[in-house]
Amino acid sequence: MGKEDSVLIERFDDLASLADYSLMKRLSPDPQATEDGEDYYPREVFSGHYVPVKPTPIRDPQYITHSKRLFAELGFSDALAESDAFMRMFSGDLSSLPEPMSKVGWATGYALSIYGTEYYRQCPFGTGNGYGDGRAISVLEGVFKGKRREMQLKGAGRTPFCRGADGRAVLRSSIREFLAQEHMYALGVPTSRSLSLFVSASEQVQRPWYSDDSRSKDPDMMVSEYVAISTRVAPSFLRVGQIELFGRRARKKEHPQAMQELEAILLHLIEREYSEQIEKNLALSEKIVSLAEEFSKRLTALVADWIRVGYCQGNFNSDNCAAGGFTLDYGPFGFMELFNPEYQPWTGGGKHFSFFNQPRAAYENFKSFCSALEPLLVSNKKALIQLGEIQRVFPLMMQKQMEKMWASKLGIEHFDAALLKELFELMMSSYVDYTIFFRELSQVPETIEPLQKSFYGSTSEDKRLLNEWAKWLEKWRSLIDITSDSAREALSRKMKALNPKYILREWHLVFAYQAAKTGDYTLIKTLQEVMDEPYAEHSKEVERQYYRRKPTELFNIGGISHLSCSS
Repeated sequence: MGKEDSVLIERFDDLASLADYSLMKRLSPDPQATEDGEDYYPREVFSGHYVPVKPTPIRDPQYITHSKRLFAELGFSDALAESDAFMRMFSGDLSSLPEPMSKVGWATGYALSIYGTEYYRQCPFGTGNGYGDGRAISVLEGVFKGKRREMQLKGAGRTPFCRGADGRAVLRSSIREFLAQEHMYALGVPTSRSLSLFVSASEQVQRPWYSDDSRSKDPDMMVSEYVAISTRVAPSFLRVGQIELFGRRARKKEHPQAMQELEAILLHLIEREYSEQIEKNLALSEKIVSLAEEFSKRLTALVADWIRVGYCQGNFNSDNCAAGGFTLDYGPFGFMELFNPEYQPWTGGGKHFSFFNQPRAAYENFKSFCSALEPLLVSNKKALIQLGEIQRVFPLMMQKQMEKMWASKLGIEHFDAALLKELFELMMSSYVDYTIFFRELSQVPETIEPLQKSFYGSTSEDKRLLNEWAKWLEKWRSLIDITSDSAREALSRKMKALNPKYILREWHLVFAYQAAKTGDYTLIKTLQEVMDEPYAEHSKEVERQYYRRKPTELFNIGGISHLSCSS
């Protein structure tokens, strides 16, 4: 570690000195973009990798919270979060930034594929040239403690890709995304991160939402909500849909620079996300094949991690799939409580994006990614064959990752398909809480009594089902190492490191953002503390409040059990 890496950044000017905009330096801007970045109305963007856009600041910004963990990783002083200059920048005001910071941010276009099918109708022009970052604007890129990071404002106002919307995010959805990203990081799942969260004290927008105790599938009323801006951080925000956009243009020869733009963005993706895995001196075709191989490894491991912690992406289109292989875009997501293979928190998502279908959705996105690479390989038959083989074996890699994950989650040395199938059937029959069940199993119980803490149903009165559970537990115990107390304790520790005790349950989030509407951010801070340590035991008070099944009266409630939009 160099001396500069150990210095804590306390002044905004010191933060500014680390700015280094590789994307804007090395990729091409939209040639029709405005110089001042005031580009706020829907229009077609025919070429270029990004559009310079100036964010629209929220009025009267107020600090809510920041991620102390991420600040420490970046080398930022916690006091920086509430400084005037930091608050202005990360609430959307770039007008007075010191050099070398840019006073203009950037938004990117991308294509949309849903389950491998190319879509154009979401684009207001029907061409795909108007689809992209509608309310996400990147404002900073730099190297912090030796790692390149990009910082992007969510809810920073209109861009050319806004499709007529207002470009704002509301406090409710911003709290959800802020907490979820840091929680996923604490769970050990690759993810974008949360830097800061600011809310406007005066600016509101109208949004469709659910009335109290609504059983409606879709929102049944309009509500006024305060706008907010959260800042998310990642090595890059390059998406499969973004690579796909340039792949489509190259395939169709939509303009003379289409092939060069595809090559440029792929090389930039490699530099930003895969520089440690892919050698610089390889030929272009070799780099592309290596990129596909490395991405397949990351994507299969990521989805297995999602299943491990009970996370459902909800809307895993190609535009919501990070090309760096991490979790991105916490809109209609959810953490499963009552075990259901078809769990889907988003009412618009359908079964194809449900919990156990996420491996298949990942495969469809990977196929879209490979298709986008093909135009650069048309003259290299060997490379095309290699790419096709990588795509062919993706489901096998996914299956291996899933089997490895399930074996580890159960604490057994080798995957046992029959044992797992029987377990799923019992979990469905007993209406089991996914997280609580596996955490209690991690205690390596001798009887099923501890596991019943996770049961929503009245299994205690069903002797036949209890007997089936006892038989399953006996089979499981025959496959684990419990030959001594020390072996049992070691196994328990190992399982607890993979099976979290605490997950971000939607009803906890609801209490937090309802309190935040009145200016009370206490529950947000409490959730940060608990969810930043999801594998820890915490206090008995925390356990009583957060390690519990979902109350029966909250099932099937709109905005808690299901969501129609993220806002």
